[in-house]
Amino acid sequence: MDIQKNSKELYAEFREQMAKIADVKNAIAVLSWDQETYLPGKGAGFRGQQITTLSTLAHEMFSDDKLGNKLQELLSRDDLDNVQKKNVELSWEDYSKNKLYPASFVAELSQVTSESYHAWIKARKDASYAVFQPLLEKMISLKKQECDILGFEGHPYNALINEYEKGMTTTTLDQIFDEVKSSLSPFLQKIAGHEKPNNNFLKTTYGKDAQWQYGLKLLNDMGFDFEAGRQDLSEHPFTTSFNPRDVRVTTRVDEQDFNNMTWSCIHEGGHALYEQGLPVEQYGLPCGEAASLGVHESQSRLWENNVGRGISYWKHYYPGLQELFPGNLSGVPLEEFYRAINLVEPSLLRTEADEITYHFHVMIRYEIEKGLIDGSISAKDLNHTWNEYYKNFLQVTVPNDTLGVLQDIHWSHGSFGYFPTYSLGSFYAAQFYQAISRQIKDLEERIANGDFATLLQWLRQNIHVHGRFYTSNELCEKITGEPLNFSHFMKYAEGKYGEIYRG
Repeated sequence: MDIQKNSKELYAEFREQMAKIADVKNAIAVLSWDQETYLPGKGAGFRGQQITTLSTLAHEMFSDDKLGNKLQELLSRDDLDNVQKKNVELSWEDYSKNKLYPASFVAELSQVTSESYHAWIKARKDASYAVFQPLLEKMISLKKQECDILGFEGHPYNALINEYEKGMTTTTLDQIFDEVKSSLSPFLQKIAGHEKPNNNFLKTTYGKDAQWQYGLKLLNDMGFDFEAGRQDLSEHPFTTSFNPRDVRVTTRVDEQDFNNMTWSCIHEGGHALYEQGLPVEQYGLPCGEAASLGVHESQSRLWENNVGRGISYWKHYYPGLQELFPGNLSGVPLEEFYRAINLVEPSLLRTEADEITYHFHVMIRYEIEKGLIDGSISAKDLNHTWNEYYKNFLQVTVPNDTLGVLQDIHWSHGSFGYFPTYSLGSFYAAQFYQAISRQIKDLEERIANGDFATLLQWLRQNIHVHGRFYTSNELCEKITGEPLNFSHFMKYAEGKYGEIYRG
């Protein structure tokens, strides 16, 4: 290490190295995006090899002792600004964690992830969990190894949660989901005692091309920059970002269900707006990355539910939607449409679940993941275990594995510890939206007039711009004046659904 270099020169070198690492990781992201959108079936084997090679290279680059020495030297300097200092501190934390992973483990995990994804695709087509089970068992074994590599206190699952939501533990999550059981369950039963909205008109035929074009319009109106991104079709809707100037979203279209594409577009659009709003000048650095998966999910759920399932949103859009699909909607009043898109009813699919039952879907996955990691649940016959959970918590019968244990892509990606962030995101979203409404007094009127720029500007200034500078709870306190508080979601749910299910 040349200790004669001033901090400005040293930081510039560090930034350049981090940008190169980001380049390799984003090349992997491009290959992974293509794998889930356009890759021909016969290319799967080589694609897995390519991703493994680049994953190993990225790991080696981020494990380089020279980078570690540079970070240590920068940590000792006292003339960095606050953002630079935070970038160095978080990079050192990430670097130290990355050094724990053997290169052989990184290569094996990458290869198994690629194989697992393709096994999951085939298993879904065959509606057979047995096709996916052997690869899932390999993945679980690797994830258990990862827990040991990272180290943990308490439950081994804590090591995996921390990768997505820094500082989160099973102790806290158990408390949160206990509140879901004690508060949402009675509320769900109360709602069940009232007449359900009719949503049959949403299950009639809506042309694929018309839906697709409508989804593009909704994304554009939200503020998604199509010169810095695009939308495609995939088996499972997702968002991926290669940099703030290139953010991709995907959706899926069901001609017999208007809900499917519409809220997938809005949901993924929320994720994409976050990625497009991250500071470009922080590319490759922690302050150019999302705060956490929970905060990321707060952005998608805020747009999807607090905005996209709100009455103000459809006061603006519904007349045009009726013109686009007159045969489906011309005789359906706005109030009836609004009630239909907010139907609360236990269902099979998490991605299509309403705002209330959604959290039971997440809780089931959380309980199963904990069990798979600590060994109390076996991957063998996991489809039967899954079906039992759905019967117990949601009172629905799972007809086949595609609509059951195979419905989510996450386990094929090795994303254990991810699912709880979906509920955390909804709870953050409710708390954030309440704070936004206090600060933007005419927010609902603006939305009803099709003005989403004011809301997006608030999100950009208060959330997107900070990257990882704050942890989730620090950001939540900065924005709302308190840490995450489930009561805000309950207040939101009771207010909205109490009105919809009145009488």
